[in-house]
Amino acid sequence: MALGTPTKRSVTIAGHETSISLEPLFWHALERAALDEGLPINALIALIDVERLEAQGETPNLTSAIRQWLFLRQRGA
Repeated sequence: MALGTPTKRSVTIAGHETSISLEPLFWHALERAALDEGLPINALIALIDVERLEAQGETPNLTSAIRQWLFLRQRGA
C-alpha cells in the first residue's frame, strides 16, 4: 500500500475539535488499531494524546505522536 497524499480529518479530543493530517496508510493502521482495541478512533487518538502529553522530554505534535505510536505498536513494543 502506498503512502499517498495526507488526508485531513477532524476529530474531537476532550471536547475540542482538532484536525489531523495523515497519509491513507496511517489512517488505515489507526482505524485497524482502534478496532483491535475496541475503541472509537477518537478515543484511541485521545489516549495517544494523553501519552504524548505525559511523556518525558520533548513532546512531538499529535500527528507525529500517532505515527510513532503506530510504529511502536507494529514492532510489538
